[in-house]
Amino acid sequence: MKKRDLNQINEKIDNGEANIYTAEEFKKLIKENNAPSFEEVDVVTTGTCGVMSGTAAILNFIVSEPGEFIRAENVYLNGVPAYAGPCPNEWLGEVDVILHGTAHSITDKNYGGGFLLKEIMEGKSIDVRVESVDGKIIENTITRDDINRAQIIGSRMAFKNYTAFTNPGSDAVSSIFAARPLEGNLSGLTFSGCGDLNPLQNDIPHNVIKTGKKVLLNDAEAFILGDGTRSNPQKPNLMLSGDLIQMDPYYFGGFKTGEGGEIFNTVAIPIPVLTEEIYNNLLIQDKDVIIPVADIKGRHLPLTETNYNELWGDYDLRPQYSSSKCVECDVCEVEKICPTNAFSQKRLDLSRCFGCGMCANFCTHDAFNMNTGNVDLRINDEDVNIPIICRQSDRLRANKLSLKLKKKIKSGEFKL
Repeated sequence: MKKRDLNQINEKIDNGEANIYTAEEFKKLIKENNAPSFEEVDVVTTGTCGVMSGTAAILNFIVSEPGEFIRAENVYLNGVPAYAGPCPNEWLGEVDVILHGTAHSITDKNYGGGFLLKEIMEGKSIDVRVESVDGKIIENTITRDDINRAQIIGSRMAFKNYTAFTNPGSDAVSSIFAARPLEGNLSGLTFSGCGDLNPLQNDIPHNVIKTGKKVLLNDAEAFILGDGTRSNPQKPNLMLSGDLIQMDPYYFGGFKTGEGGEIFNTVAIPIPVLTEEIYNNLLIQDKDVIIPVADIKGRHLPLTETNYNELWGDYDLRPQYSSSKCVECDVCEVEKICPTNAFSQKRLDLSRCFGCGMCANFCTHDAFNMNTGNVDLRINDEDVNIPIICRQSDRLRANKLSLKLKKKIKSGEFKL
């Protein structure tokens, strides 16, 4: 078997001779029957972006002068509960907290940890309320500059396998897997996963993606801590950790679902092509990546299956908004359901848009033009065509971070 070591690849990078491709570039060449050979590719940068519920942040910040309270018992940031500790910080006027990305505000379940962390990194003022063990209430505001330390820990990220969901029943079902209650009678399909761009999909079985390896998490250097929770050989995922303060808020944030706010992240991982086996694994395409389709009320009981080529195909990654078609409804359905709050006051903020497709599927006056596609399935011995109404993954962000990683490797900013 042909092989080379990492030192050889790093030497080529240092000399400006390395052939580095993003997964998107590499897959395009495969589809054109023009894939570079093993000898002609040194590194492929892979990426994924999607809702990653198992995300938490550990934060430390000052809320008062020393001696004002013993220690925190309950902490709220913009109404989102954070768990005080593990360090008590007695009489120091500061707190350590663990904030779940899926924690919901006590006043608005659609606002939660994901939205809060994004606002912190955007430099916005955050209202803090501390309830201390000695019965005191301390209220203050903080910004990003007041946070001494902030670390993201993802307990399960970059899933290789996901499940798509539809609703064969008659009643709408509220779920974290749809941006609003999913209507029945197979009226729509929701899915996650970036298919053949996904890091773990390109490295079976973990030849390169291993504990201690360096990755990009939301455009900050991060490390693989090991396999994530609920990871198994058939459905692997990763536990990652990186410095929140170094992250770009474009690549993460809140995502509204039928069950309240969730959090999305973007991960990019380099795959050095050390052996022919690693190279051959990179040849996988969307059409080869199978995804089960399940009843949203019975997520572990697949109804049928499809593949990522059917789900992504050549469909649009972003909507086009026509303000002339907007009739300014008394209650704007799009503004209400947009998972990332990208649409407000007749303005679409593409920097916040996730490309989920909800606007195009639910605007009652067709002010949004976006082909999110549909999929032919066979369910209960019947052929059905189901429109794709919600994506909980974003290939545009995944591609952008993969490209940034490629450039950082080439410039020497990111060392393999």
